[in-house]
Amino acid sequence: MINAQSILKELLYCGITDIVGLPDNCSATLFALLNSKNEPKLRLVSREGEAFALASGLWIGGKKPIILIQNTGLLESGDSFRGTALRMRIPLLCLVTFRGYAKTKKHNENFHKKENNHLYSQPSLDSVALFTEPTLKAWGLPFDFLSREEDTKKISSSIRLSEELGSPVVLLVTENMT
Repeated sequence: MINAQSILKELLYCGITDIVGLPDNCSATLFALLNSKNEPKLRLVSREGEAFALASGLWIGGKKPIILIQNTGLLESGDSFRGTALRMRIPLLCLVTFRGYAKTKKHNENFHKKENNHLYSQPSLDSVALFTEPTLKAWGLPFDFLSREEDTKKISSSIRLSEELGSPVVLLVTENMT
């Protein structure tokens, strides 16, 4: 489990001014914590695609936003992502909760390291877990995993990488936040 307070502390340390996103079960604790704080500013959207446009506008306006969405929403927002954050070279950290990861990993430990066409239609698995990493690779997005408490330090290194590249970088959150 990853402590939402530790994530918030690291985001504040990195100077994040705004968190743009849409809550899901994995991120609910962090969203509740953010809702009770004045900073960083929480900006909710109704669809994940809106998050990229809003965060890009905030960055252009001098803010330092991040995006917090689920992997299903990341896939849904491909055109918005491509047309704003990627094309405009906006340095954004995207914390993406990895729906289906734990169950799929339990079923097949190396699911993310090879093609798994036979798994896509298995009703016991959430296929979005199978599509997430190949999609990030196809989009040319650097990504890493936020799986344990000690991984929260990856937040600052991922933000630095996004600034160096002038591009979004993704941290896939594989565990529920507590």
